[in-house]
Amino acid sequence: MNAADTAWILAAFTAVSLMVPGLALFYGGMTSVKSTLNMMMMVLGAVAVVAVLWVAFGYSAVLGNSYGGLGLLGDLGEYAGLGQVLAEDPDAALPPALVAAFQALFACITVALLAGGVADRMRFGSWLVLAGLWAALVYFPVAHWVFAFDSADGSVLGGWIANDLAAVDFAGGTAVHVNAGIGTLAVVLVLGKRLSWPRTPRPHNLPTTLLGAGILWFGWFGFNGGSALSAGNSAAVVVLTTFCASCSGLLGWLLVERLRDGHATTLGAVSGIIAGLVAITPACGAVSPVGALVVGAVAGAVCPLAIGLKRRFGYDDALDVVGVHLVGGVVGTLLVGFLGTSDAPSGRDGLLYGGGFGLLGVQAAAVGAVLAYSFVVTLLIALVLDKTMGLRLPAEAEEAGVDLSVHAETAYDLAPAGAGVPEAPAVPGAHERLTAHPTRPEVPAQPAAAAPAVGAHGEG
Repeated sequence: MNAADTAWILAAFTAVSLMVPGLALFYGGMTSVKSTLNMMMMVLGAVAVVAVLWVAFGYSAVLGNSYGGLGLLGDLGEYAGLGQVLAEDPDAALPPALVAAFQALFACITVALLAGGVADRMRFGSWLVLAGLWAALVYFPVAHWVFAFDSADGSVLGGWIANDLAAVDFAGGTAVHVNAGIGTLAVVLVLGKRLSWPRTPRPHNLPTTLLGAGILWFGWFGFNGGSALSAGNSAAVVVLTTFCASCSGLLGWLLVERLRDGHATTLGAVSGIIAGLVAITPACGAVSPVGALVVGAVAGAVCPLAIGLKRRFGYDDALDVVGVHLVGGVVGTLLVGFLGTSDAPSGRDGLLYGGGFGLLGVQAAAVGAVLAYSFVVTLLIALVLDKTMGLRLPAEAEEAGVDLSVHAETAYDLAPAGAGVPEAPAVPGAHERLTAHPTRPEVPAQPAAAAPAVGAHGEG
């Protein structure tokens, strides 16, 4: 084992672990003041459920020897309970326990992403069951397809996307972001719209959202850079491309806001950072720094436009997981087929570097497979849970606020004991217009027919 590599992955694990509270803060600030604690609880609850399943059989399902060599699922019993990772493996480059811990965070965060789509209206118990079923039936198989590589001696066979298809997905654009984004769409179609749709509450605490985004930004360098699994040139290149894409993503989003809405917002800035990070996740080891700037800018421009589709098609994705993670993940994965360069660690040339259409076709096939599998299985899970234990909160609980009705808590002590916390009035989304200024009277909300709010980000 290499001590430097081990130290780097330990550091990367620590950085990625901070993405859990970062995601809770990022999502929590974007929700209504009456459901911010519930959103944070959904993130933390999903992480806990998935961690237990990971120890029981998840690590085996993802990184175990593929059943029948088909590349569809790892042997569930091979590492059941993770007792096998305690002893040092003289043939392993990294401590097996460290690999198990690092990959566990990928699983936990991917499942937690779905919480953003179902904000303000889902039963907490149903969410925990959904999180466990989705991890077991959707994330674990797809992660095996993408992250499980054949061993050098051929004794261990991995997933079909990583080996047979040989798609480029350095840190999980398909297994994490496309997977979570399309899964969110399936769940919200079954769950239905919030009672206030399309006039939904504005983000109640943008400083909290900014803090969460900053923590996510920090953790993403461990997420992508740690995926190199060594403290060498690959990790250094990945950190550089990740930084480049996040910055251009911010600028791309703000440019769209300025041209479309006439102003650039704080929520747009942090959303652009996340969009750039999502898109560079599969491409971080495949493109040049200039290519990373292109990847981030394209995602930053396309994602805010994609958010507007939810009003057209009538699905209530509360915090725009579909518009950012699904669309950003697809953009980044496909752009590898155009911008990939053999000079980068992944070593594959895309169309613009003389590689022809082959890599682009491979990337598209990987995206299509994950979209189809995840949507169908997630839809079935959601339908079964809705018919059995129920997904949706009662209308009176939704109106009162999820924090009080489910958790008997409020995020802020702003009223006398027992009085409850007043809700901020519903206004158009933060990406549509500012609603108040310290030096001028508050701008009144427009009628719903003129400019309805359609979620945390608005539609412009």
